[in-house]
Amino acid sequence: MKCSGFLLSICFLIGFVNSGFAADHIRSAGESVKDCEDCPEMIVIPPGVFMMGYEGGIEGRYEGPPRRVKIDYSFSLGKMEITFLQYSQFVDDTGYQSGSECAIWNGETWFHTPGKDWRDPGYGRSPESNEPVSCVTWLDVKAYTKWLAERTGQPYRLPTEAEWEYAARAGTDGRYTWGDDPNGGCGVANIYDQSAFDETRAFEIVQCNDGFNSVSPVGSLRPNNFGLHDMTGNVWEWTEDCYVMPIPLFPRDGSAVISDTCDRHSVKGGAWSSSLFWQRPTFRGRDPKDRISHIFGFRVARDLRSE
Repeated sequence: MKCSGFLLSICFLIGFVNSGFAADHIRSAGESVKDCEDCPEMIVIPPGVFMMGYEGGIEGRYEGPPRRVKIDYSFSLGKMEITFLQYSQFVDDTGYQSGSECAIWNGETWFHTPGKDWRDPGYGRSPESNEPVSCVTWLDVKAYTKWLAERTGQPYRLPTEAEWEYAARAGTDGRYTWGDDPNGGCGVANIYDQSAFDETRAFEIVQCNDGFNSVSPVGSLRPNNFGLHDMTGNVWEWTEDCYVMPIPLFPRDGSAVISDTCDRHSVKGGAWSSSLFWQRPTFRGRDPKDRISHIFGFRVARDLRSE
């Protein structure tokens, strides 16, 4: 049986049962879950095994060594990136002071611009309520997940880098999440393409058109095989992990890489204005926890192991 689309999920389930995973680990794979009316919609991600990383990269950004990672538990991941409206609810409820002087491309460099923050991320217009929040630091998104966990009584958190890469691939093994064709992603990813061309950027544009010249409303394009939108492009997504290069050979169980000297965290997925090379699922951004940019956002994860 050839596994693709919906059949891929069935193949996952058959494989997990044959691999000896307990039935309660897969009972809700693919299920959509919301813990409150205005909470993020979450998708249950099944257990599985995948090859993480890549034997290569650019200078100073080695993406390996490749290693087999076994995630033997279900978890849920945001169907979409956290939106401007969802982040607004957090700030309104808590009075939290989010990062400021967001970095915006000014045609020559990324300039930390006074007066620019998540409320005004430098798009030349106000952000739409259903667009992903941007101009948020790792510290900001950790505060959001803590608030969401306390509000719902459920274990919300950031995804680990391994969980993120596994969920982004959703059973695929191509160079990109959609396959090997560099020009084949516009149906599933808001990337640096013909509609987003900016002559001040040195990146080669993708020869397709997703219809968006900057950030797009979440869920505007097709989901991946797990039902997740925008895992590639739109905005970079923070993960829990400390950035360590090369990637430690352990842990290999989906948990986060932790370091006593953690000055940077991994970000994944690229953004609407990023080089396509950076939008491969194995590419590892590395940024300080107070890094703030209008192409940085996030999605949340939630533990299910206690259920």
